[in-house]
Amino acid sequence: MPGPSPGVTLDRMSPRRIPALAIVADVVAVVVFAAIGRMSHAEPDDLLGLLGTAAPFLVGLGAMWATRAVRTQPVGARAALTVWAGTVGIGLLIRAGFAGAVPPGSFVVVTAIALAVLLLGWRALSAVVSLRARQRALH
Repeated sequence: MPGPSPGVTLDRMSPRRIPALAIVADVVAVVVFAAIGRMSHAEPDDLLGLLGTAAPFLVGLGAMWATRAVRTQPVGARAALTVWAGTVGIGLLIRAGFAGAVPPGSFVVVTAIALAVLLLGWRALSAVVSLRARQRALH
């Protein structure tokens, strides 16, 4: 009787596929952040508005993906912290530049926490799933 299928884990995935999936997950996380923010402030639900809200943070995300630390180990802890800090920092700076004012402290805190949950969260979940799959494969 064959044992349970080990499933797809990061260590079994093509090395070229991992960065592609990781960047898609990061972009989705930033867009979800922007969509939730727009909904919580009763902003219109149009696509251009969503892209306008997400754009500063997507620029920050893109800048972090240009770093070697993120490209070489996109699901690692170092990459996670780099992506999160850069997305938040650069995104807030660009947003402040376009708005002509520094955002309120509460916005900065909510942005940092929400993006931490989304950008770090999928990586943590991925690590747990991968670890569990490896453990099942050994037993």
